[in-house]
Amino acid sequence: MLRSICSNNDVLPEQMSVQKMFKTIVITKPSFFVGEAKAIVGLLDRGDIDMLHLRKPGAARDDVERLIREIPREWHNRLVVHDHFSLAERYGLYGIHLNSRFPTPPYNWRGSVSRSCHSFEEVTEWKSRCDYVSLSPVFDSISKHGYASAFTAGEIAQAVADGMIDDKVYALGGVTFSRLAEVKDMGFGGAMILGDAWKG
Repeated sequence: MLRSICSNNDVLPEQMSVQKMFKTIVITKPSFFVGEAKAIVGLLDRGDIDMLHLRKPGAARDDVERLIREIPREWHNRLVVHDHFSLAERYGLYGIHLNSRFPTPPYNWRGSVSRSCHSFEEVTEWKSRCDYVSLSPVFDSISKHGYASAFTAGEIAQAVADGMIDDKVYALGGVTFSRLAEVKDMGFGGAMILGDAWKG
């Protein structure tokens, strides 16, 4: 079951049922940059997002670990790694995100598991085996030029009607903070933002 990631850790159980369950996640830039840890903390501290995915394809384990160590421990339970899964257990991170490079979770991992999906078939295959999955690209990508939406509005609406897209499926690709309400109205359980989070 997906754990609570509300910014208020003192929410009473009876309040949880009426809280908005839509989740907002930001994914890091693929490369490191000066002041990145401070920027990540700012997003979390302001309540702009529920979780932060650390995605650094090809990065050395030591470099990913250095970034995690620069983020105060109080935020570690809001972080998800896409690589070097052993760091998730070592630092008590929220979860791991499976992908084509790392398709299976480590033995005995008990935290959250999510996965990237790029088709409805993949969503069907993986949704029941993960706490949540991403579906992309839902809109034309901001960070990847020429990476256009793979789904029509009608196809997404039908997938929602069929129960394929639900609160465990998060929209990725071209999602911006200004489109969060639109993504929620489409029937997704959350949104994952990359390009829009790191503009400027």
